[in-house]
Amino acid sequence: MKARTTLLTLALCVIAGAVSFAADNPHIGTWKLNEAKSKFPPGAAKNNTVVYEVVGDQIKVTVDGVNANGKPTHSEWTGKFDGKDYPLTGDSDSDTRSYRKIDARTIELINKKDGKVVISGKVAVSADGKTRTVTLTSTDAAGKKTHSTAVYDKA
Repeated sequence: MKARTTLLTLALCVIAGAVSFAADNPHIGTWKLNEAKSKFPPGAAKNNTVVYEVVGDQIKVTVDGVNANGKPTHSEWTGKFDGKDYPLTGDSDSDTRSYRKIDARTIELINKKDGKVVISGKVAVSADGKTRTVTLTSTDAAGKKTHSTAVYDKA
């Protein structure tokens, strides 16, 4: 009986911790691109939907969009907002991504390909939690830098 009570208490603590973690993180949820408010360089890929969800003690980020040719894209990343590189799948231009928490509503992201930074930027959620703005600087294979600002609305 005592073992069952202990197991139940432990399970409730884990669930409460996960719920608290999600509640304290304004990035958690589904975000839809607002193209009218966004600014992309010509021919840029676009992430139409971005989903942040809690998976255990980590965050999973799932991105669906279109590439420069209009073909569908899908990528996934699971890790922590601790500044360490974690594998990124489904993105031919990047193989790792790191996120680092800057403040309560802002994170920094860095994508790398073969250890070299190819994308860097910031992701900020508005104070009311309804808007997410992603500012990125990218470097293409020829070494040319581009800048973009994507604005998302919480779904």
